[in-house]
Amino acid sequence: MRVKLVVAYDGTNYCGWQIQPNGVTVEQKINEALTELLGEEIQVIGASRTDAGVHSLGNVCIFDTDSRMPAEKISYALNRHLPEDIVVQDSCEVPDTFHPRYAKSSKTYEYRILNRRFRLPGRRLDTYFYHYPLDVEKMDRAAHLLEGEHDFRSFCAVNAQVKTTVRTIYSCSVCREDDIIAIRVTGNGFLYNMVRIIAGTLIKVGAGELYPEQIADILAACDRTAAGPTAPAHGLTMVGIQYQ
Repeated sequence: MRVKLVVAYDGTNYCGWQIQPNGVTVEQKINEALTELLGEEIQVIGASRTDAGVHSLGNVCIFDTDSRMPAEKISYALNRHLPEDIVVQDSCEVPDTFHPRYAKSSKTYEYRILNRRFRLPGRRLDTYFYHYPLDVEKMDRAAHLLEGEHDFRSFCAVNAQVKTTVRTIYSCSVCREDDIIAIRVTGNGFLYNMVRIIAGTLIKVGAGELYPEQIADILAACDRTAAGPTAPAHGLTMVGIQYQ
């Protein structure tokens, strides 16, 4: 049977999701735990290859197994084999044809900024600290200009290898609650570092270094140097994936 997992994790101690030779990854830990639990070699396929330091509330992966353990029970058993910073939120059986990367879906990411005079130790791992005042209203105006189908080449890392840089953003907004500014983006897919570059650009808008209306010019430029810097990874969280 094919099983789908919804996985939350704190990415602080990992070199991203995807297995790689230079460090421990989330995918590696899940493979090891499943192999130990089910007694067969398991390799999961993930929906999103989050970068080192990026967090998740609901990344999705699948695996095939001959186990007779009910799919909905696997999450409970698997969590006993995983470290405390990786927790499976749900497990269920899916059709053999389901693939988490190719099935039609929308993904939501949130970038959090701690905007105050001094750092807060408890938020050092999941927010980007920025002590200069930020104009959230201008940031939100700029964010909405990213909505729709556009060529996001200006918001893509230069070394990314993709067939097309056109993506559709369904919603993009910025709000503030106390000292936390949250940039929330939902789209049909994202380019390498796209959300972090959006965050870095919106921070420049909030700081008064860019006008909100310049977003249109940045998109039209199709040039990475036209957009803002890539914001640090630890402020980014994948909120979840919604499948059609």
